[in-house]
Amino acid sequence: MGSDTQANALAATVAKPAGRTYVLLLLTLVYTFNHIDRQILVILLEPIKADLKLDDAQLGWLTGLVFAVFYATLGVPIAMWADRGNRRNIIVLALVIWSGMTALSGLAHQYWQLLLARMGVGVGEAGGTPPATSIISDLYAPKERATALGVYTTGIGLGILAGFILGGFVYEAFGWRAAFFVAGIPGLLLAMLVRFTLKEPARGAVETRTDVGEAPPIPETLRFILGQTSYLFLLAGCCLICISSNAFLVFTSSHLQRTFHVGPGDVSIPLGILIGGVGSLGAVVIGRVCDRLSVHDLKWRPWTIAICGALALPFAWMFLQAGTIGTAYAWNIVPSFIGLVYASIAYTASQELVGLRMRAFASAFMLFCLTLIGIGGGPTFAGWLSDHFAAQGEPAPLKKALECILVLNLLSIGFLLLAGRTYARDVERAAAQA
Repeated sequence: MGSDTQANALAATVAKPAGRTYVLLLLTLVYTFNHIDRQILVILLEPIKADLKLDDAQLGWLTGLVFAVFYATLGVPIAMWADRGNRRNIIVLALVIWSGMTALSGLAHQYWQLLLARMGVGVGEAGGTPPATSIISDLYAPKERATALGVYTTGIGLGILAGFILGGFVYEAFGWRAAFFVAGIPGLLLAMLVRFTLKEPARGAVETRTDVGEAPPIPETLRFILGQTSYLFLLAGCCLICISSNAFLVFTSSHLQRTFHVGPGDVSIPLGILIGGVGSLGAVVIGRVCDRLSVHDLKWRPWTIAICGALALPFAWMFLQAGTIGTAYAWNIVPSFIGLVYASIAYTASQELVGLRMRAFASAFMLFCLTLIGIGGGPTFAGWLSDHFAAQGEPAPLKKALECILVLNLLSIGFLLLAGRTYARDVERAAAQA
């Protein structure tokens, strides 16, 4: 594929839809609440562990597989609905469910009760991302889509920032159960704002592609996706990164608290700023760089993730070896800055590599794999490894588990480099679908 053809594919647009900035910011706010409700649990793991008398494997299940199974599995049928129905209304319903179930988490007095509430959060959050990324892709042209989805992805970082700080502050003042009430209830008000101020955009309005009116059958969509080589390699690379990143996201706070003998309130603000604030900045900046590079050659979509992964790896290793908590924070700056980029570019790819009415499904399929394998597998596997090393007498079992997890980052780089070889060809194939 020549560079001129690639540039034309990115540049083909019509007039910018009115009000799209508001829609993007509103959906980013929704995604922020998504991650506040999801990640507030992370900063509270140590007091919850002590209160409910849990082990690391149970914490891994609570934050990983149990949540992920519902989140991933329901995302596919909801995406099918989004490719056929009103995406705004789906987001409103999802927001009401996950916010309500977050508030109910504060009523848990036994492990199984908290487990059921987190399942409910997973059910609700399954309806957030597929319709949102589909709407954004109808408002932002290919040449600016990675930037727009980078802005949307800042919801992850901002949610972590707010969730960590909110959780630490409320826990210190009122206990861990109150933190879930404070996190969940405002989402119900946000659902009303989305319902009455966001309009459903026309599909494909910002591109020269046109909506054919009906989504293809699921078997046809799956056959098309499985025929996109770059999509599959990108998916494999991102899944490996997702396992590692979610293991670190869930257990970084616990690692610091155990290693340096501090409490949730001591680490909540520094980690919130690093993982959330610095990570959000990185998602936008690197998304913009990716768009600039991709105008000349689309292989930079997956290659940007590969380069970022290679840069983060030694810093993540040194974070685990740090002798003081201040040094640990310093080593974590680079991994935090580039930690969210794989998600924004993965969302971008899931929109570019399929037809117009395959977009929500492609996003959900990507999300299904990332969630079930990454969000589900990462914390669960890390928790199991930690308990395994503890049983063997390892003095720092959680640290040892996270060191082992980093091997997956190294493997991901090869898949991402392979994805770049056919990315431009597959984008052209997708454009021919509509």
